[in-house]
Amino acid sequence: MLEKPDLEDETIIACLQAEYGLAVAWVEFLPLGADLNTAVYRVVAGDGSAYFLKLRSGVFDETSVALPKFLADQGLAQIIAPLPTKTGGLSARLDAFKTILYPFVEGHDGRDADLSERQWLDFGRTLKRIHTVTLPPTLKSRIQQETYSAQGRDIVKTFLERIEIDSFEDPVAVKLAAFLKSKRAEVFDLVGRAERLAGGLQARPPEFVLCHSDIHEANILINAHSGLYIVDWDNPILAPKERDLMFIGGGICGVWTRPEQETLFYQGYGRTEINPAALAYYRYERILQDIAVYCEQLFLTNEGGEDREQSLQYLMSNFQPGGTLELAYRSDRTLREA
Repeated sequence: MLEKPDLEDETIIACLQAEYGLAVAWVEFLPLGADLNTAVYRVVAGDGSAYFLKLRSGVFDETSVALPKFLADQGLAQIIAPLPTKTGGLSARLDAFKTILYPFVEGHDGRDADLSERQWLDFGRTLKRIHTVTLPPTLKSRIQQETYSAQGRDIVKTFLERIEIDSFEDPVAVKLAAFLKSKRAEVFDLVGRAERLAGGLQARPPEFVLCHSDIHEANILINAHSGLYIVDWDNPILAPKERDLMFIGGGICGVWTRPEQETLFYQGYGRTEINPAALAYYRYERILQDIAVYCEQLFLTNEGGEDREQSLQYLMSNFQPGGTLELAYRSDRTLREA
């Protein structure tokens, strides 16, 4: 979220005092991320200790905090566990938000600098541990499972129909409608390919493992000592490992496209058989999910301020030369078999 939510700093400070027993000196809003439901803050306590506060609106799944706590307890040093409240919970309520508090890790995310060779190896090893972890039954039962749902594809098809008959006043919505009209045939083809691949995966489902589901470079945090952390566990899922592996070489957000990066990652991850149908499906589906989410934001609301133009640019970037769609085509063997 790029714009600060309508919430007074004093209200946040009072909540942290009441729920966490934290004597806060000041809070600072951080304009980070493309998630419109998440606002983040740097919190500094009276003793100088720094914390990272996430405010999450909308649907909140307690698994998003219970899972990283479990993984950290298993010895995965690359996972930052949320801090407990005074009553032992891992989140608290603040108006329309859930609060999640973490230690503040000084450093930068993967957008600010390329991962080093050592960090790529560490990333691969860490993701393999996540994919092979044994979850306790009570926690595993609370994590959503992949269904290859058509919901996102149906939303995209609906908007492709609406832009032919609806008119828009908001300048960003006007630009989005014009862009989608110019890409109409390409998007319908994308929907069709994702649907065919989903049908094949439903008929012959691969093994499911624990997946992060959104493991792009913005969710890789590098500390001041070059240590690597995997953050933002809002949507974990039990799915084929390709749900995560599609990001490596997939060009999400315009990065991780170089063959040498993929080579280093798999040196750390270890030998594994990649399901090309699953890899292509998830790369197609990610693009369609972006289109669906940004269409809902830009066509159905006037909310977002500066986020609106950024959302439009994110959507359009999928179609650029060398972008995510081109890389998805490369991983789709059905294109070469046709």
